[in-house]
Amino acid sequence: MFDAPIYIHEDDKQWVQRPSSRIVFWSGDSLKLSSGLTLHRLGGHFKGGAVCHWANGNGGKGILLSGDIIQVVQDRRWVSFMYSYPNLIPLPAGKVEQIADQLKNVPFNRLYGAFRRSVENHAGERVQLSAARYAEALLGTLFST
Repeated sequence: MFDAPIYIHEDDKQWVQRPSSRIVFWSGDSLKLSSGLTLHRLGGHFKGGAVCHWANGNGGKGILLSGDIIQVVQDRRWVSFMYSYPNLIPLPAGKVEQIADQLKNVPFNRLYGAFRRSVENHAGERVQLSAARYAEALLGTLFST
């Protein structure tokens, strides 16, 4: 309807159910779409899972559009990461640490996730803290039961 391109990482090509001339498959870890707009392949529950960084968004403080690659949880000061949401299968701690590492130099103050949830301030810091907490929980060092 909008005659807009649809960017899908080539690692997710097998999941496309409706081929279209509008689909642009891309490769690598990032793709600059325009000045201030970049896709970053982080993987996660899909190998080609990508987020979009809008450097000029939020008054120049940056916005990350994460969909469900990084999921904003009920307490919106935190985010989480899953391999399978329907089956509640977590991502391995190492993968979450890799995602956090890939984003540590991407400046964003706000994060918009799936299901109308967002982290309104200090989102980059919140992703880093959340990833560390997530890894500690999986490794059994966050708490004891």
